[in-house]
Amino acid sequence: MNTTTSSRPTPDPQGGVLARHQAALNEGRFLIQRCTGCGQAVYFPRELCPHCGHGELRFVVPAGTGSVYAVTTVRRKPEAGGDYNVCLVELDEGVRLMSRVEGVPSSDVRIGQRVKARVVQQAGQGLVVFDLASEGAPA
Repeated sequence: MNTTTSSRPTPDPQGGVLARHQAALNEGRFLIQRCTGCGQAVYFPRELCPHCGHGELRFVVPAGTGSVYAVTTVRRKPEAGGDYNVCLVELDEGVRLMSRVEGVPSSDVRIGQRVKARVVQQAGQGLVVFDLASEGAPA
């Protein structure tokens, strides 16, 4: 009998952390992880904490608010859908994710703008996009 313990996480019978994350998005829920070892927020979902290596990360609902950290415009012909922005958004929890800001021309998206996350369905899959937070309202 082997009594050696392993620091490796046990296999997830629900299909793994990425499958659970995508299933939540498909249901319209945006989740990030929080490490039970060091308390740091983690995104994109992982099996081990990138901060301390702890193997127990819990899914939590973020505030969904943050700021545009970086932005660029992808140019396309109008018949191909027109220009769109690609943003790196820093959530108030401290994690960053790549997405886009919707509802405004790509030229109006600026670094530092406050944004609010929402989940949309695209090609049958849930994904996180952002809207500009209203002026004067808490983001």
